[in-house]
Amino acid sequence: MSQKVRVRFAPSPTGPLHIGGVRTALYNYLFAKHHGGDFLLRIEDTDQTRFVPGAEEYIQQSLSWCGITPDEGPQNPGNCGPYRQSERKDLYYQYAEQLINDGYAYYAFDTPEELENVREMAKKMKAPNWQYNQITRTGMKNSLTLTKEEVEARINNGDPYVIRLKAPRNEEIRLNDLIRGWVVVNSNNIDDKVLMKADKMPTYHLANIVDDHLMDITHVIRGEEWLPSAPTHVLLYQYLGWNQPDFAHLPLILKPDGNGKLSKRDGDRLGFPVFPLEWKDPKTHEVSSGYRESGYFADGFVNMLAFLGWNPGDDREIFSLEELISEFSLERVGKAGAKFDADKAKWYNQQYLRSRSNEELEELLRPYLEAEGIQSSKGFTSRVCGLMKERASFIPDMLNDRFYFEAPTSYDEKTVRKKWKEDTPEIVKNLRGKLEGISDFSEENIDVTFKKFLEDNGYGFGKVMPGFRLLVTGKGMGPSMSAIASILGKEEVLKRIDTGLAVIEQLAS
Repeated sequence: MSQKVRVRFAPSPTGPLHIGGVRTALYNYLFAKHHGGDFLLRIEDTDQTRFVPGAEEYIQQSLSWCGITPDEGPQNPGNCGPYRQSERKDLYYQYAEQLINDGYAYYAFDTPEELENVREMAKKMKAPNWQYNQITRTGMKNSLTLTKEEVEARINNGDPYVIRLKAPRNEEIRLNDLIRGWVVVNSNNIDDKVLMKADKMPTYHLANIVDDHLMDITHVIRGEEWLPSAPTHVLLYQYLGWNQPDFAHLPLILKPDGNGKLSKRDGDRLGFPVFPLEWKDPKTHEVSSGYRESGYFADGFVNMLAFLGWNPGDDREIFSLEELISEFSLERVGKAGAKFDADKAKWYNQQYLRSRSNEELEELLRPYLEAEGIQSSKGFTSRVCGLMKERASFIPDMLNDRFYFEAPTSYDEKTVRKKWKEDTPEIVKNLRGKLEGISDFSEENIDVTFKKFLEDNGYGFGKVMPGFRLLVTGKGMGPSMSAIASILGKEEVLKRIDTGLAVIEQLAS
């Protein structure tokens, strides 16, 4: 690509950022960085009626958590600012007037009440999908049906008006989408979109075209829901005499069960977040869960999100952000929607948890230990994390086996009932003697001693291990007992055997 790649993520601050929006930002970022280009953040806040306080900050915090750093945006302006559309509103009207002067747009004076009446009449005539278009505009109040003098008089009188695109009759509009290939639409299927509202604020259709042009955007990578608007945007580029960027419309993220786009309702129903960060609605004060607060690692979340629509072409699934940048291409983004899989999201988090060092996991677990009032030294906790991380999906999961930090106060009833035999107390007492004789209480030495004890006495594994595990951990299953015993230390293990024997023998008597 000879021209420097410049892409933008342009969300509206109307609420929390859906993970579909985060994925759009991610794909833009990966594409830009793969080609050595720029990633811009632009806040499209022209619709002030839907503006939600705190939403812009939420968007920026979400991108920051994911490691998606804009090269230009409201927080780090470049030469193409401002980066909020509300601060650019004086830019747009001149382009709307240019379209009018060139015959590609017109003034429309129809009031909202008049438009509603026309729609109601259309419904009564069994035409419910009425549109302001090439045919219907001839019967409406606009600068195409009024005289020049009438138009000037209305404008001078301060009559409210909008500016509409004058869509052509029966023309073929062609768009070569980088993901979907050629998209061809007949202009008769396009309505006369409003470009400039009565309050002199631009609609999305005009504002994003003007901003993309002025910000030198080379590629527009956005969600599939914008595909129906693409032909209108192609027309605007043509009418304004500007070079058109390349378009790529991303597939939807679909709900796990059934069809349709993933929604917050699906997350609430099935028990997983659909937002990157927790969101508190400023009006209702309703709190929606976020991936960060639910214990997901940012890099695992990003890895999972990248695979919702893209794949590297082989069996690899674990990619750092740098590796995603190196491998990413729009050619490997699919056309079909990608079903969200909550279990896969947990799997990714598990992989990233396992990849952390024991020391890092100890630091992450520390606040949970303190909240539970558990005292534990650094070295000890680090060793526990090393054993537990193979069995955990989230940091708090490593507290599921409390026996590392507290001696058991109860013993698994099923194991007692099925595995605790009449000769078990004597067998475990004999094993205790062998364990007490180990000077270096390492995992390897415990393992050797245990196996020799079985061999010397002709015992099978199932004859001894369940009772040993039950007394030390209170459980019937778990990781290697040699590893557990080594971490707990000889003194603690012997003490737990003695205590457990007394409790279980009392229960059995």
